[in-house]
Amino acid sequence: MSVSLPKHDVMGRGTRALEAGSLALAGALLLTHVLRAAVGGVELAWWLPLALAAGAVTADLASGLVHWFADTWGSDSMPLLGRRLVRPFRVHHANPEDLLERDFVDCNGDVALLACLPLAGAFAAPPPLAAFLFALGAVSLPTNQVHQWAHRTDPPRLVAWLQRRGAILSHTAHARHHRAPHTSHYCIATGWCNRALGACGFFRGLERGITALTGIEPRAHAGVRTARAGGGA
Repeated sequence: MSVSLPKHDVMGRGTRALEAGSLALAGALLLTHVLRAAVGGVELAWWLPLALAAGAVTADLASGLVHWFADTWGSDSMPLLGRRLVRPFRVHHANPEDLLERDFVDCNGDVALLACLPLAGAFAAPPPLAAFLFALGAVSLPTNQVHQWAHRTDPPRLVAWLQRRGAILSHTAHARHHRAPHTSHYCIATGWCNRALGACGFFRGLERGITALTGIEPRAHAGVRTARAGGGA
């Protein structure tokens, strides 16, 4: 008797419109920043590469924290975050190839909505913070696309070139997360933070602290539902 693997939720029209709009807005904000820099010039201060690097590293760290939370705490039936955050990651562990079936809007719309915040905030921030926020938003924006490419054995040629050089998450690097019990290599925006966080036991330390404060054990959830959920807002 075959077991039906869980699948991602089918988006409703309202959700698709919101996510498509978020992608368009994020793209417009990103393009505006680039055009402003091209026309007005960029202040080549000593802090610029540091601010850009800090924003990029923070984006990768944030992707790891979100991924770790969704894998480790709560269940896919919890209010608010269960369906939109926890369930997709739990489905992904049970059926990794399902990610390849998600189209561009479905794959990237949620992250685009969040990336709009730092990209918009960069317009009103002082120069060092603006550079940090720009890099944070720009590197966060393609997080799920980078994740999807990391599951392909035949990514586009340019993507494969970037993967080989460690600029973005590679298939080989991400495969370490998909080895049971899936408790390492959570960062998926670029994957740059995974080695350092693993070496210092960052996530295990967080788990011990949370358990000490709350009494809740990590990964105490029952897992994902095996039936495909339909509908959507």
